Amino acid sequence: MMSLKDLEEYLLPTTYIDIKSKIVINLANELVAKQENTVEQAKVIFYWTRDKILYDPYSFSTFKMDYKASRIIKRGKGWCVQKAIVLAALARAVGIPARLHFADIRNYQITPKLKNEMGTDLFIFHGYTELYLNKWVKATPAFNIELCQKFGHKPVEFDGVNDAILPSTTLKGERHIEYLKDRGPYADPPLKDIFAVFKEVYSFAGAKSMDR
Repeated sequence: MMSLKDLEEYLLPTTYIDIKSKIVINLANELVAKQENTVEQAKVIFYWTRDKILYDPYSFSTFKMDYKASRIIKRGKGWCVQKAIVLAALARAVGIPARLHFADIRNYQITPKLKNEMGTDLFIFHGYTELYLNKWVKATPAFNIELCQKFGHKPVEFDGVNDAILPSTTLKGERHIEYLKDRGPYADPPLKDIFAVFKEVYSFAGAKSMDR
């Protein structure tokens, strides 16, 4: 079990995990108002982020302010990294230590349109959240329930005890997600590194400015 001192940085506001913004504070307090314990608070925050912030892989942006939790909440959609930031912000806002974690994955169910634009089925720096609930628990809010129902994917379920990551198979038993490389945890999104790698891997990323 980690000490309070070890967890301090995972409770702090940052430029992107802007837990002092009114939209984050008010939403977080509203969500947990009727929850009796920390695990239940974490669960309601997870499911709100999973389903109310719609997954949109075309939300990738090199405009850094597009990664502020408050801005993402206002937009109501985002790709995996943006959704992970929202979940981390809402958790920190109610005193639950939270950090971001990244991994490279392969999505065997990627749509032809997205694969054509990306040029691959590899998702570099796939982002999810880890919440400290007596231990670090993985929580992946990327795919909202409507998207899962549309494409026959298994929705990620979160109980606050077990790791909740993207499933390896679909509801039909077809291959879905393969985790390839762990890039580790971060207290704040490493946007500079993400943008640099994306520029190398994805042609669409190289066409956008990274200085805004």
